[in-house]
Amino acid sequence: MFKTMGIHHISAIVGNPQENLDFYSGILGLRLVKKTVNFDDPGTYHLYFGNDKGSPGTIMTFFPWNKGFKGRIGTGQVGVTSFAIPPGSMAFWEERFQTYHVSFKKTVRFGETYIAFEDPHGLQLELVERDNGAHSDWSFNGVSPETGIKGFAGAILLTSSPGHTMGLIKNGLGLAAVGKEGDYVRYRSEAEFGNVIDVDVSEHERGRMGTGTVHHIAWRAADNEEQGLAREFLINKGYAVTSVKDRKYFQAIYFKEHGDILFEIATDPPGFLIDEEAGHLGETLMLPDEYESMRREIERNLMKIYVREING
Repeated sequence: MFKTMGIHHISAIVGNPQENLDFYSGILGLRLVKKTVNFDDPGTYHLYFGNDKGSPGTIMTFFPWNKGFKGRIGTGQVGVTSFAIPPGSMAFWEERFQTYHVSFKKTVRFGETYIAFEDPHGLQLELVERDNGAHSDWSFNGVSPETGIKGFAGAILLTSSPGHTMGLIKNGLGLAAVGKEGDYVRYRSEAEFGNVIDVDVSEHERGRMGTGTVHHIAWRAADNEEQGLAREFLINKGYAVTSVKDRKYFQAIYFKEHGDILFEIATDPPGFLIDEEAGHLGETLMLPDEYESMRREIERNLMKIYVREING
């Protein structure tokens, strides 16, 4: 059995890239740690947000389709992405959301209070106070390390086959079942971030990929060797797993689990510091080597975007 430490990253499809950047950087205070392109579609940005270093378990990534069609959240997807904030910071976020006119509501699940809200393109998000994990050493636009998002708290999965999905999470990814409450079954890994997965076992409409939906969820592998063992294990269990894809900042394999959610297993190394210094992450459009000869054309076709402070 492969035993992941937890979530490596979550990738979603959104609309206008500047709106995406303004919300996740300007309002949520995350750091833009890498500005690159979709390696399979270099005419589209691929933006990575995370903590100060872009550590595994903190990375939310986006494919902005400026004129993309609206998706539908449903089975076969991550339904909700949850972020961990420091204990005692919830009041700060309630006031901040009011200032920035972000509608939210409080919910309780497994004894934890969540602030539930949407991003500008319809992604379902949550904040929850968690003790574990270091603070992000990043400050921007009124969000400080004392109040800022530390990393992922976890995710809610919407599956067309709860039994199959939960079986894989427990017996294929190595997360431990820790409780059931209403329609949710909770699993936990050993990581500090991205360590809690809630599977919603109720029925939902089939999801449709488009803006405002999660494209895939990626699980951590310590290195190439562990990823290779995971790939072998999954193939032996009957899953159709891709070959290893070089994503420059990690190596990736993909497969559709039997509840129709696209899973990825991504290596922790080499990380986001291989082509930019720590103090300058996200400042320059970084391209894989095969696209460098096309840089001028790619830059000409991409919308100009800027990290900027946003007034409430």
